[in-house]
Amino acid sequence: MTKVKVEKLGEKEMQERGIKSWPIWEKEVSTFDWYYDETEQCYFLEGKVIVETDEGSIEIGKGDFVTFSQGLKCVWKILEPVRKHYRFI
Repeated sequence: MTKVKVEKLGEKEMQERGIKSWPIWEKEVSTFDWYYDETEQCYFLEGKVIVETDEGSIEIGKGDFVTFSQGLKCVWKILEPVRKHYRFI
């Protein structure tokens, strides 16, 4: 099973999921290790990130809807400052 899923959502689907009401997380350019003890869904409003996992590297940016699976260990390399809506499920 892929531990990181990147999708493009239409406006209708974003409204149905209530994404614009989710909290916003912001982070400056940096590199850090991360572990997901819960599944996270997020929608990138700004920024550019490379997430390195044991499955390879994934580039994520503005307009991407991403699901990070519970149990994922990764390294975040933030190349451009990030703003994203997020929720844990």
